[in-house]
Amino acid sequence: MKKRRISFITVSVYALLLLGTASWISIFMIEKASLSLLFSEQNLYYAGKFFKGLFGIGEESPAFLNVESWKNALDLTLETLFMSVMATGFSTIAALLTVVPAARNIADGSLTLVKKWHGWLSFGAVRGGYIFSRAVPELVWAMIIIFIFKPGLLPGAIALALHNFGILGKLFAEVIEDLDSRPVRNLSSSGAGRLQLLLYGVLPAALPRFLTYILYRWEVIMRTTIVVGFVGAGGLGQQFKLSMSFFHYTDITLLLLFYLLLVFAADFISEKARWFIK
Repeated sequence: MKKRRISFITVSVYALLLLGTASWISIFMIEKASLSLLFSEQNLYYAGKFFKGLFGIGEESPAFLNVESWKNALDLTLETLFMSVMATGFSTIAALLTVVPAARNIADGSLTLVKKWHGWLSFGAVRGGYIFSRAVPELVWAMIIIFIFKPGLLPGAIALALHNFGILGKLFAEVIEDLDSRPVRNLSSSGAGRLQLLLYGVLPAALPRFLTYILYRWEVIMRTTIVVGFVGAGGLGQQFKLSMSFFHYTDITLLLLFYLLLVFAADFISEKARWFIK
């Protein structure tokens, strides 16, 4: 009798279904949650009031009819843009400076044909730093940095950079690990030094993918600036929190409009840049 083999995909699907069923049982039977409570008369009243406020219904002077509000939102948008660019720059520089010892094929000497005694030690230290850096969420980094320094764009950018340093470092290291080792080995056999191997063997092959990851993380950082803004990092996020606190609904609408424009612009620039890289 032929023995039936269960594939990994089948096991994954069953595990996913089991996890989903257990989650719903936990929500409805243990937590006693109910979807009907979400649509109670009181909740619907507050939701209607909120959305009417966003469109300025019943308000005498909505923010999107005020020139000063538009100027203020534009200034905050530029601050958000600067914060995202600074954060991307800081994290990229830090990742590039540490990526070489973080690549597994450099630590074991299989890429460069040169094996050092401290290769695995450096690999473990840098990779551990990457894990710690990205394990702490941006919001927590922002709370720590702003507690140490005063609130502002630079602390916000540093907080975003600290989280993204670990992500970019890991991605860069994996790019190097996937490189074709033959050109680098040929350079090494010809007597090239480590710096020459990096400049003429690794970077030309890895740079297009590095740029792709940098642009992608810039898009993500742009979106997360609003999160760190909630704890005083400035930009659109900080004003968004203040407007929510004082129930200035039309201000929220205006800020969301500028935020969407910013994200669309970042997405467009990244897409075009990636197209040129290809």
